[in-house]
Amino acid sequence: MGALDSSIQFISGVGPKRAGLLERELGISTVGQLLQFYPFRYIDRSTVFPIAHVTSSMAYVQVIGRITEVTLYGPKGSVILKENAQGVLQKASADLRMNAAKRLSIMIADATGVMEMVFFKGIKWNYERLRPGRMFLFFGKPQAYNGYLNMVHPEVDDPPQAGNMTAGAGMTGVYNSTEKLKDSGITGKAMTRIMAAALNLGLPEMRETLPDYVIRDNNLPNLAWAVRNIHFPESPEALEKASRRLKFEELFFLQLSLLKQKYVRSRAENGIAMPRVGEAFNACYRGLPFDLTGAQKRVVHEIRADMMSGRQMNRLLQGDVGSGKTMVAVLSCLIASGNGYQSCIMAPTEVLAQQHYKNVCKYLKDTDVKCALLTGSTGTAARREIHAGLQDGSIGIIIGTHALIEDNVIFRNLGLAVIDEQHRFGVDQRAKLWNKTSCGAPPHVLVMTATPIPRTLAMTLYGDLDVSVIDELPPGRKPVQTIQIGQGKKNAMYRFVRDQIALGRQAFIVFPLIFESDKLELESLEQGYEDIVSKFPLPDYKVAIVHGQQTNDEKNFNMDAFAAGRAHILVSTTVIEVGVDVPNASVMVIESAQRFGLSQLHQLRGRVGRGADEAFCILVKDNKISKESQKRLDLMCATENGFEIAEEDMKMRGPGDLEGTQQSGLPISLNIASLAKDGILLSQARQYAESILEKDPSLESPDNAMLLRELRKDKYNIKDYSKIS
Repeated sequence: MGALDSSIQFISGVGPKRAGLLERELGISTVGQLLQFYPFRYIDRSTVFPIAHVTSSMAYVQVIGRITEVTLYGPKGSVILKENAQGVLQKASADLRMNAAKRLSIMIADATGVMEMVFFKGIKWNYERLRPGRMFLFFGKPQAYNGYLNMVHPEVDDPPQAGNMTAGAGMTGVYNSTEKLKDSGITGKAMTRIMAAALNLGLPEMRETLPDYVIRDNNLPNLAWAVRNIHFPESPEALEKASRRLKFEELFFLQLSLLKQKYVRSRAENGIAMPRVGEAFNACYRGLPFDLTGAQKRVVHEIRADMMSGRQMNRLLQGDVGSGKTMVAVLSCLIASGNGYQSCIMAPTEVLAQQHYKNVCKYLKDTDVKCALLTGSTGTAARREIHAGLQDGSIGIIIGTHALIEDNVIFRNLGLAVIDEQHRFGVDQRAKLWNKTSCGAPPHVLVMTATPIPRTLAMTLYGDLDVSVIDELPPGRKPVQTIQIGQGKKNAMYRFVRDQIALGRQAFIVFPLIFESDKLELESLEQGYEDIVSKFPLPDYKVAIVHGQQTNDEKNFNMDAFAAGRAHILVSTTVIEVGVDVPNASVMVIESAQRFGLSQLHQLRGRVGRGADEAFCILVKDNKISKESQKRLDLMCATENGFEIAEEDMKMRGPGDLEGTQQSGLPISLNIASLAKDGILLSQARQYAESILEKDPSLESPDNAMLLRELRKDKYNIKDYSKIS
């Protein structure tokens, strides 16, 4: 076993106990893993500030001062001992008991002013070390307290000799930590010492991971130099070069792995060839009461080319709310039908499945293709009939929820699987759908999402899929006017909603999931519902309510009442975020809007503006909200472009939390690169990976042996999304 694979317990300053703690808290067990634990920011230790120039608004600073006074405080601020360079100034009558001390105060001074250093831990050790009259270098975060500037638990060093900054000089990395690590003595300073020892141990054995030509083409430094300078930068310029090298490598191997899968698959003749369009497609197309947008036509052409090719289609279809993805999905299903194959459309919720079913049936009215709906609430007799229709092939298109992947659902010849809002399905669920083909070849796969995915994230989450984007809305769709109001304007908002209802329109009023508890969420919603009912009383107004605690029958009854126009207002949680299509609804009110993520707000806003009437989205914010929340609401009012919103959302919240619910599924964990901040470098890395694979798709060339070796590591063993969709 080499040094990089050896346990961190053998690093100077670690040992078995600390090694166990580092593994539990940070998941680090080997020297190599520790060296890939990079600082998240850096502190400049090259400057010493005069005390008079320090303010509480500054970040971490260094000062040099002579200790003028030392005070030990006991319980309730009582003075146990106070002394200066001349001797004891004050002492408690009882004998000095160090274990009774609760706080140690060290007053220091330089030529410009005085400052206090405070310790609540390590009191005895610091008291014995920090004696009056001695001079030290202190480093920490200044803050104002009791008329003095102080630092709590500063780092303490001997002052540099003759003005030469050596210890703690230059740029120092700051590492992510936990309270348990700090309490056990693994402070920032200790981590820096441990990292220095790890570098001395591991760097001599570090092997280069990129071929010479890749390093040369992209003007990168070697790996060992980059790792040393990411932890202990020689200069800001060296840090920038090291950071670029390590980020490029992560993004390059990620894209190389995804694209290699795609290249291998695209060259395999393992798909179902569908050369015909068929009469059903033409009949549906001719019978549409509207023209497809240019973007819809372009995407249909892309899908048709895939399905004709004889290779399996694996395509991601992105389209903003209301852009017409369902229409594209139907035409794709009809291409399969025209070639004698069945299709399925899987949706994450019953509400969305039912919505799709109603729309698809309308589109199929001029065809002889039979469509069915299968959900958890489908009755036993109907279920039996649907199962039979799928087995004998009489059902051409089946729409459903997770019920489609049950073992007793057997297709005669499944040729196309359309998966809507795919991020809501787990890998295992999609794999079951994959296995339902009986054609000897995998079904074509069309993954759809109405959640705009930032380009960099799409390149990573779906780097091995072909991507189509519907980037224009159907003609006649008016922009939704979005405004934000405070709690003091709610009566005016209620008057506006009444005016809209008087014009024959309807309104959504959405409440957030304020707590993680369903019970508390329900109480919050019910309180809001009672308030709304008091403002919109019977018999003039009818208010329906929908939430996750209701039975499917209750939910469907209230949804149907609103969709049919029997209810004027639908009070709801975010259960209506996806799939509710009520063209007559012109107002979306979002209570406590600052509690929602940008993408979620955009999805909710997309529920209105689906008819010919002017539509409005009213963001009701609480009286006190953070700057970050205010920035989100301002952006919502400034643009309706879902992709612009998604890009900003990722910058604000990071790719891991894109939707407000934790997004799992980044193919590999990134140690240093950021999809939110390194989009340009990601594009460069992807283009470079493509150029390599165009010349050598299997990486069989001797020049690429190093790349192939790296890709075989577990880290880059990325699941083939085509096999699990």
